[in-house]
Amino acid sequence: MEYITITSAQNPALKNLVKLRDRRTRDQQGVTLLEGYRELTRAGEYGMKLLEVYFSPEHFLGSNEFPLLESLAASGVKVTRLAPHLLEKVSYRDRPEGLIAVAVMRRHDLSLLPEFESPLFLVAETIEKPGNLGSMLRSADAAGADALIVCEKKTDLYNPNVIRASTGAIFSVPVGVCDNESAMAYLRERNVKILAATPHTDFKYTDVDLTQPVAIVVGAEQTGLTDFWMDQADLKVNIPMLGKIDSLNVASAATILLYEAARQRQFKKR
Repeated sequence: MEYITITSAQNPALKNLVKLRDRRTRDQQGVTLLEGYRELTRAGEYGMKLLEVYFSPEHFLGSNEFPLLESLAASGVKVTRLAPHLLEKVSYRDRPEGLIAVAVMRRHDLSLLPEFESPLFLVAETIEKPGNLGSMLRSADAAGADALIVCEKKTDLYNPNVIRASTGAIFSVPVGVCDNESAMAYLRERNVKILAATPHTDFKYTDVDLTQPVAIVVGAEQTGLTDFWMDQADLKVNIPMLGKIDSLNVASAATILLYEAARQRQFKKR
């Protein structure tokens, strides 16, 4: 495997890597940063185009990193070794794993989503925290959701913290990004029922049919769903709160609803 080595913080490639920590630079260049063995492996498995990969063997956690680098180099990805202190300068993590790649961002137009039979969608409105968005991607993948629709986007889908929290699910789950009106039109055209969680209903989340085409809609961390979605929801359910706290983290609520849908759908198949 051929590679070059960078030891100076003044190197132009290193300087650009540092700039890519900023969202505006990522958007301008149409690329994002991926970090860690698992993320790079899953990105490759699901067709993300990697342009460059930077490594520091001093930070490797195991013995699989070099075979991955050799495979990427053989596919035409530019491979560069970084001095340990330079990789730490670029890394988002307190404990870097020694691998950082530059990857081309995907387009996420609603029109690019595949068509599904009896789809299960997760719709996330005005989610602000990257960790929550990443966790919802992870749960959507685990529960077999067909796609995530991000409405009125408040955080960068390719924020490295979204990618990390998703554990690579951002590559496996189809994602559409749009405004509320476009999402509603998309769902109505496909006769998808809209489900909203609210304490102001007697129907528990286990009481409704989630085997039909359905979109589980969750809202902002502080304020919940806007009236736009609540007023047009076909199904309104509550998640019982049996302790002292009166609400769940939005990613936790999404996970509960997704897994109830998965449970019902598996039972129907049997």
